[in-house]
Amino acid sequence: MEAIAGDGYSYGYVKLTHHLRQHYDLIINKKRVYRLCKELDILKPQREVKPKHPRVLARNREILAPNQLWEVDIKYGYITGEDRFFYVLSYLDVFDRQIVGYHIGLRCEARHATQALQEALWKRQVFTTNYRPVIRSDNGPQFVSLLFGSTCQEFEVEHERIPPRTPNMNAHIEAFHRWFEEDCLSRYEFQTYEEAYRAVVEYMEYYNNRRIHSSLHYLSPKTFYQQHIENGLMPVKTIHV
Repeated sequence: MEAIAGDGYSYGYVKLTHHLRQHYDLIINKKRVYRLCKELDILKPQREVKPKHPRVLARNREILAPNQLWEVDIKYGYITGEDRFFYVLSYLDVFDRQIVGYHIGLRCEARHATQALQEALWKRQVFTTNYRPVIRSDNGPQFVSLLFGSTCQEFEVEHERIPPRTPNMNAHIEAFHRWFEEDCLSRYEFQTYEEAYRAVVEYMEYYNNRRIHSSLHYLSPKTFYQQHIENGLMPVKTIHV
């Protein structure tokens, strides 16, 4: 008890074992220290281990309609005038290539990813249907978080993650980021966050409504989506991911 009342009062039984060996020259192992602490009812409370959502690996899919698979990823840009980065998180519908939801900010945390997901689900009106899109992401901290996993469960969407170092499994959002870099980010030297924010919003509007895709019969994502809903128009090639 003297050792615990002194320098060892904040130790767990493993550190207390080393403390007893170093300061009292005792020959004792951690199992015995554990038993003694338990008998004296002085075991330090164990830290609560937060449950983790099981990891679901991305699998091969054939995409035949909107809202079957959304890819999500994060792109960052630089604000020269403020010497700091900003982040753009985007959800892309693999079928029609639309950016269905996004977040722009000086931070990009799990809460921002979940807010953007909720807004995208409302925008696509899938809360009123019997199905939800599969969300495919990499293994970034935003997507492996407890909050993101709990939100996906709450919204009844399946969340799958690609294996490390396999960006080809998120090929459509990766392609969007290349165009985003070439058509927007690399064209400006932003002096303020407000400038960057305005440029990103303008690009998202241009991309969804006016940028044509050869795989979509040279239509913009929004026009293709509308023609699919009205006339059943399909992409030039069947989408396998």
